[in-house]
Amino acid sequence: MEADHLTTLFGFDAVTIVNDLEANALGLEALEAGDFIALNEGIPDSEGNSAIISAGTGLGEAGLHFEGKTRRPFASEGGHSDFAPRNELEIELLRYLLRQFQHVSYERVLSGPGLLNIYKFLRDTGRAEEPAWLGKDLQEADPSAVITQAALAGKSEICMHTLDLFVSIFGAEAGNLALKVKATNGVFLGGGIAPRIIEKLKGPAFMKAFTAKGRMRDLLEAIPVRVIRNEMTALLGAAICAKRAVSGTR
Repeated sequence: MEADHLTTLFGFDAVTIVNDLEANALGLEALEAGDFIALNEGIPDSEGNSAIISAGTGLGEAGLHFEGKTRRPFASEGGHSDFAPRNELEIELLRYLLRQFQHVSYERVLSGPGLLNIYKFLRDTGRAEEPAWLGKDLQEADPSAVITQAALAGKSEICMHTLDLFVSIFGAEAGNLALKVKATNGVFLGGGIAPRIIEKLKGPAFMKAFTAKGRMRDLLEAIPVRVIRNEMTALLGAAICAKRAVSGTR
C-alpha cells in the first residue's frame, strides 16, 4: 500500500498513511479525564515521554516523544518482539508455542488469539480441565470472548487461570515498554481487551508485574498507568493526522 498510488487511484489531492498505534497515540490529545481509568496514579512528568500498548486482534505498541510543547507519536512493531518468559510456567508456555510457531512474539500471547493460545496451553499440558459446556461454547462463539466472560463470571477455573496469566504477562510487557521509551509521563492501555477486563487489571497482578524490574522498580512505581475507555481514540487520532496534513503541520 502506497500513498502515491492511492492518491492516483482515487483522484485525491493527497493521501497520508498512518500506523494504527500512531493514530491511537495521536488521539490521546483529544481525550478528557473521564476517558481514562487509572491503574496507578503515579507522578506524571510533564516533560517526559509517554507510551501506549494496545491488545486486541493483535498487539500494538507506540511511544510519544516530548518536543518542548507537544508530544510527537512514533510507531513501532514492538508487539512482534520476542516473548520473554519470567518463570517456569511461562518457560513451559514458550516451549508449547514454539512447537507451533517458528517465532513466538508477545502478540502470540497478548491478543485475542493469544488468550486462546494460553488457554490451550493450560488445557493441553494438563494444568486445568476443559468442561464439556466450555468446549462447546468455544466452538460456537468467539473463543477469546468466551474465555474472558467465563473467567470474569467465575464460571470456569481454566478460564480464570488463563486470564490471570494473561494479565500478569500484559503487566510485564507494559513495564518493558515503559522502560524502553522511558515513559515517565505515563503508559496508556488501549485496544479492545483492556476495557473489558478492567476489574482484573485493577487487581494486584498487573501492577506487580509492571513494577517487577529489579533496580528499576522505583522508576516504574512513579509512572502513571491508565486504561483508555474511549473506543474512538484511534479514529480521533486519524482525524488529527488528517487535519495536520491539510494545514501543513506535523
